[in-house]
Amino acid sequence: MTIIYQGKRLFVELKSVDLPNGRTKETIIVHPGGAVAMLPCDGDDCYLIRQFRPAIGDYIYEAPAGTMEDGELPEETASRELIEETRMRSDELIPRGVLMTSPGFTDEVIHLYEARTLSPADNFKPDDDEVIDVVCLPRKEAESMAHDGRIIDAKTIALLFRCRQKR
Repeated sequence: MTIIYQGKRLFVELKSVDLPNGRTKETIIVHPGGAVAMLPCDGDDCYLIRQFRPAIGDYIYEAPAGTMEDGELPEETASRELIEETRMRSDELIPRGVLMTSPGFTDEVIHLYEARTLSPADNFKPDDDEVIDVVCLPRKEAESMAHDGRIIDAKTIALLFRCRQKR
């Protein structure tokens, strides 16, 4: 294993991998660490964020999400990020499985939650580098946005589907 890049949040390695067919392949793997995403729900409404994403140079609608700190459990990250990004807390985080974002080049796992029993958070402190607006939508409208392409974020589409299937 050769580390190509080591950053604050992730590292990239060049690795020789033995394939099930007996061959060996040199591959690059991105290791970003764990993450969480939540769909905050209140009755028939849900809360999404409209966030500027520098990688695409535009705003997108997405579920609140964030990366896990060292030693932090997914539920702890979910609670912290929900407050940071939406100014709300949840007394009921319901696990909705995990999502592998792009297993062709990364081992990133996102833990998915439905956040219910919402209340305002007093200790709201947004990250300095995030540009976020909180948007309340009927769930059916959010699902329509995912269907017609107004929501393009994979974790958000997965959450809308997983939460709908569990209702």
